[in-house]
Amino acid sequence: MTAEQYRKELEGTQEQDKRRVRGTKRTTTPDGITHDSKTEAQRWAELLLLQEAGDICGLRRQVEIPLQGRDGPVMTDSGKKQRVYRADFTYVDKRLGCAVIEDRKGHETEKFKLVKAILAAQGIEIFITKAKG
Repeated sequence: MTAEQYRKELEGTQEQDKRRVRGTKRTTTPDGITHDSKTEAQRWAELLLLQEAGDICGLRRQVEIPLQGRDGPVMTDSGKKQRVYRADFTYVDKRLGCAVIEDRKGHETEKFKLVKAILAAQGIEIFITKAKG
């Protein structure tokens, strides 16, 4: 490994650590998908079983939803890009006949509470599943 490769590897690790909340660890499921936490990976496995059983359909992960304010798009600090909320999972609950936007949380951060409020103002409700334990 060259010094340049080592530096890039260290930078990548530091960037990932900034996103970790309360010691969560990235986890890869048997289907080869990497999740931000163990509980998110567990929920993915549960949702796959529900989809296989026919209870839900259209299961997707890490779906970006643009954030809109009263006066238009909520922009990044540079003003060049629209901010988005990245949902852990989206799917259609066949029994209820509605689309579901789900987030797996062990704990709600202040940033998440703000994004949830912005989405609520847009008429979008997030279904939050808590980690058991």
